[in-house]
Amino acid sequence: MAVGFKVKYYWYQVGHGDFLHSFFSTVSYHLEEHGWGSKYPHLLNELYQGKLENKNVSRALEELEDIKERLKEYSPSQVVWDIEDISKRPPWGDNISKEITDLSNYFVTSDGEDFIEILKSALDKSLKTNSDVLIDSI
Repeated sequence: MAVGFKVKYYWYQVGHGDFLHSFFSTVSYHLEEHGWGSKYPHLLNELYQGKLENKNVSRALEELEDIKERLKEYSPSQVVWDIEDISKRPPWGDNISKEITDLSNYFVTSDGEDFIEILKSALDKSLKTNSDVLIDSI
């Protein structure tokens, strides 16, 4: 089952739910010293729980920019597949494209798009349409 971001009637496909969880797990594990959602509450506490209200989207965009910059400091081998069990590895193991140079460009959607850019597009659309961002599945 594919998951993605829904903004009004716009759909931004991500891929499998485990992949989405991996992105947020990686962010929290490496970038949040005081636990899940402590540094990025709008993305990790609100959006990850299924709904980011429009009134918090601007702050979520700021969080995403910071995440993107800070993930550049980590190699692809430092990906966290599941924060509840950091020994788990992605199903593809270390077999990744040579174009992936760090964790800021590691996450690629099932459509072959950069995950961070897809999330940014959904957040931008939320601002333009004055709508909430939902995590949904199809």
